Amino acid sequence: MIVADNETAVDLLYYEAIARTVVRLVGEKSHEPLSVGIHGDWGAGKSSILMMVEETFSNNERVLCVRFNGWLFQGFEDAKTVLIETIVEELRRKRPTSQKVAEQARKVLRRVDWMKLARKAGAYGLTLATGIPHPETIKELGTVARSLIGKDPKEISPSTVTALIEGSDEFLREVAVDNAPEQMHAFREEFAELLENAEIDRLIVLVDDLDRCLPNTAIETLEAIRLFLFVPRAAFVIAADEGMIEYAVRQHFPDLPVATGPATYARNYLEKLIQVPFRLPSLGYAETRIYVTLLLVLNTCGEKNDDFQKLMTLAREVLRRPWKGPGLDRRTVEEALGGVPTEIERAMELAGRIAPILADGARGNPRQIKRFINTMMLRLAIAEERGFRDELNISVLAKIMLAERFAPELYDVMARGSANTGASEELAALEAVVAASFAELEMKSADDKKKTPPTEISLPDWPNLEWAKQWAAIDPPLAENDLRPYVFVTRDRRNVFGAVTSLGELDELVAKLQGSPLQVKQAAAEIARLQSIEAEQVFDALRAKVRDTVDLTQEPLGVKGLAEMARQHPFLQRPLLSLVQDLPVSKLGPWIVSGWASVFSEADVASDFATTLKGWADQDDNKQLKAAAAAAMKLSSKRKRH
Repeated sequence: MIVADNETAVDLLYYEAIARTVVRLVGEKSHEPLSVGIHGDWGAGKSSILMMVEETFSNNERVLCVRFNGWLFQGFEDAKTVLIETIVEELRRKRPTSQKVAEQARKVLRRVDWMKLARKAGAYGLTLATGIPHPETIKELGTVARSLIGKDPKEISPSTVTALIEGSDEFLREVAVDNAPEQMHAFREEFAELLENAEIDRLIVLVDDLDRCLPNTAIETLEAIRLFLFVPRAAFVIAADEGMIEYAVRQHFPDLPVATGPATYARNYLEKLIQVPFRLPSLGYAETRIYVTLLLVLNTCGEKNDDFQKLMTLAREVLRRPWKGPGLDRRTVEEALGGVPTEIERAMELAGRIAPILADGARGNPRQIKRFINTMMLRLAIAEERGFRDELNISVLAKIMLAERFAPELYDVMARGSANTGASEELAALEAVVAASFAELEMKSADDKKKTPPTEISLPDWPNLEWAKQWAAIDPPLAENDLRPYVFVTRDRRNVFGAVTSLGELDELVAKLQGSPLQVKQAAAEIARLQSIEAEQVFDALRAKVRDTVDLTQEPLGVKGLAEMARQHPFLQRPLLSLVQDLPVSKLGPWIVSGWASVFSEADVASDFATTLKGWADQDDNKQLKAAAAAAMKLSSKRKRH
């Protein structure tokens, strides 16, 4: 029914080429320390590439691949020691019968124990010197006391803890026997000897989800690679979003200057650690069209299907040089498969229709595209279980979902307009304008000398009109369809795409942006760090809350937050203006006219807002708004003159 949204060895994007390049690089420099970065946004396919690299070496007894996910161990222990212990345990599993490996592994793990002790020594030392115990120190002392004395926590007396603290002098002396540089040097030598004893020609550590970790965990893992494990025969392939790692560096080293020379310190740190970076590009139109086709066919036919396997082979050939054409064409598929099965033909047709907008709206992110397709298939399955699947056309559903995902204000207008009869008069008028425009273009192309005047049809008051025109031009037309079943199955849109329900860690930011102007201002730096997809999610959540506000005479909670979002992420200015324009004029208070000058910095958006402001000043349904808009226009005119 759906395609699992996780790392996969079913390579629909021909990322195997990148994986093979990584494998080749690791093989060519097999005796040198090596670090490789696989960079890209969340959902770009980094984890899948790591899986392909791991599978390539799975049958090579002289190569050990260790998969490490720092996110899974976050909050449990020092990330450095967890990473090292994971590698040592994998080496022991690789050579379970080797006594030399077992003995050398014990030596290395003793060094790891020293690292743990050294990390705690500072806290214990502070406690003994000042008499002021750190909370973590109290917790650790309690744990040690219970393990040493074997008593219930209620039975531990102050005298027991005092005795334990006095005994910690010996512990501190043990930690201080060797200084840190000597310990690090010894560790590196013993670790290299462990690889030698295990007869491992290449240790490959695949580090995943580092960009999902908290800054401290991410930096500790990177420091473990740099300080402890960067030894001969060891290679690290690190999958992470560069922007998130740079953010972690800035948070962990807050006192560093912003930049040195042409690059930031955070960028320099990352580039020093990562010797060879691979950056996954966003999918273009041709790749998106192929990807959507493969997802649809995979969903319908399954991975083992012969036609799907042949289509995959053909798609890979096309993806070798995606710039040469729009993707899979019918004639090529027909020659390769000896015909075009119905499932594949339908998939290709639908992909050709939605790929242009989907590629742009999802910003070429494979996870967002896959999520779109999975959501569509899930809704069709629900309709089937309810008994009205036959009333849904998949092409119509896909087109409506494009609007709900990438222009929700447009979707809302269409859904409201079709609530009673299933037909939207505004949608019919929009499609008529687009159809007329195409007819004029065809007439002009047939006879360039003939001048045809523009069609005189009144455009409906659609939000985001230029996007709406592009969307309306996609086949099939919607005006003749009963849209009510489609609105019904898409009524969960806010839940599916995460606009109103839980956004995880972003929920806290949404709450701040509904607070006071000071809270919103304090969150500006946090907003600026958001990736574009995260920014859209936060924006959608705030916009939904503003739309649901009943009393618009006073500024709703979240408006200041929306303004700051658009100020920090200019691509949100147009959706914000659409929201402002879509609010009912008769219910608006004077607050709506002010505060936008610094928000709408894009020239075309500022111009459209000025037109909206003039419309408010010219209307007679809302006297207070009329007066406030007129005053705002007068003030703006004075500023321009000065």
